[in-house]
Amino acid sequence: MQRLFRNLAGLTAAAALLACSGSDGTAPPAAGASAAAQAPGQIGSSSAQATPYAAARLADQASFGATPTLVAAIGKQGLAAWIDSQLALPPTQVDPEPVRVYNSQIPKQGNDASIYTNQKLIGTMLSGEDQLRLRVTWAMSQFLVVSGAKVENYATLQYMNLLQRHAFGNYAELIRALSIHPPMGAYLDNVQNRPTSEECPWCAPNENYARELLQLFTLGVTKLNPDGTVQRDAKGRPLETYTQDDVENVTLALTGWSFAQETPQYDYGRFAGEMVEDKWSVAHDRNAKKFLGKTIPAGGSASSDLDALVKILMEHPNIAPFVSLRMIQHLVTSNPSPAYVARMSAVFRDNGQGVAGDMKALVRAILLDPEARQGDQQGASPASFGKLREPLLWYTGLLRGVGCKLPLRWGGTRDDGLENGVAMPSIQQPFFASSVFSFYLPTDRAPGSNLLAPEQRLLTPEELSARVGGYNTGEAAAWTKAGCKIDDITRAYSSSPRALVDLISARYFRNAMPATMRQSLNDLAPSMPGANTAQKALNVLHFSLASPEYGAIR
Repeated sequence: MQRLFRNLAGLTAAAALLACSGSDGTAPPAAGASAAAQAPGQIGSSSAQATPYAAARLADQASFGATPTLVAAIGKQGLAAWIDSQLALPPTQVDPEPVRVYNSQIPKQGNDASIYTNQKLIGTMLSGEDQLRLRVTWAMSQFLVVSGAKVENYATLQYMNLLQRHAFGNYAELIRALSIHPPMGAYLDNVQNRPTSEECPWCAPNENYARELLQLFTLGVTKLNPDGTVQRDAKGRPLETYTQDDVENVTLALTGWSFAQETPQYDYGRFAGEMVEDKWSVAHDRNAKKFLGKTIPAGGSASSDLDALVKILMEHPNIAPFVSLRMIQHLVTSNPSPAYVARMSAVFRDNGQGVAGDMKALVRAILLDPEARQGDQQGASPASFGKLREPLLWYTGLLRGVGCKLPLRWGGTRDDGLENGVAMPSIQQPFFASSVFSFYLPTDRAPGSNLLAPEQRLLTPEELSARVGGYNTGEAAAWTKAGCKIDDITRAYSSSPRALVDLISARYFRNAMPATMRQSLNDLAPSMPGANTAQKALNVLHFSLASPEYGAIR
């Protein structure tokens, strides 16, 4: 047991290193070559079967966790064919109606709404057939933020549904849809954005959405090369992408939108559908707007100015590397090489048919790129390649490995008599970031290095403690209520420590658990505390997944 605890103590440092992609001395493929042409033989053909190791690795990158059924499907179809089949699936949509009307000031109603929302969010991630789309939606939600910290449960579910519908669409259409989506309008205050005028001297432009649209959703604050590296002046200082004057003019272009319907205080139906152009003639600024070296002519409506704004953003050279880097980081590796970013930027700029912003093409290219697939042969992945398994992905991976359909629930009732809520990572509750800057910044670097490792910020003592014994995972009844199938690991524990370790290795470690870890778990299993066999087996599983080896996706 002491050896396992020593492994756990090294999780932060080891996983941060593993999460950082860097140069291993090999030259990347030419930027102009297609992903399929560059990639190993098994992904050159859409029908080529994949090894179990390669299939489980793709499952880590493109789903909320590997399952035996998923790994078998990827292996049989082949990587490219499985991705294509996922791209063709319709989007899962969560039903928000049960939380449309409730009084958030009444504790029981607020608590019930929170439980429903979290069960639906995580339950969909666990059991949705469109795993790739759901994983992309999760990625987008972390830099295109709407948070339940400010808007109601109904709004966050509507927002998840919106991202699901646009995850494989065009980024231009997504940005336009975001701009008139009521939850975003409320979260970043664009529904309150009005120009000052003689008719409305008390009105004032609200820059909140415009600023985040530029900074966090499309361009970033510094000019980028196509490979994502920062452009600098002669003195080495980063070149700024936009000015305060640009922000003010973008703000004016975004004036004039209102909720399609106003509803009573505790009816959140106003967050459904789209915002509409305000009928008040002075709600939208009709002067010319000049920003980013472009001009929107005077006399336009709120809708036509939004169309013009989106076109200008999509034509800006920053948007391709900006979006590409974020999607690579969330799906494959935290610190991709400039060549990898450049190849994806080229796909974002042109999907091969002259279309920019095709997210379906971008996601496919990211997952099939040679840099992403290099590690499909066991041991071939550079030691510095990969990403930390952030708290939510750690949790969903744990549950999917034993077939759970719902998240775990805390047992009993709270001190105030209310029902206990959903067990989940408190540090990364989905669609509940503390600010528009999400759970971490994509530019966060590993301590003491220059390597990007954003997720390391979430490896707090609280999170590490939860991985050892949190989430109510020691209670076998909690797993049963969540629809989990724990009989396999219970039987394996009863059979022998080796049988249990073999099962854990196959389900969670691509059947490649390191020998030292295997020995530690074999030594630990017979003395593992627990009221019954199921609890002992679950505790062994929990300890194994708290290790550095599971702590990073490589």
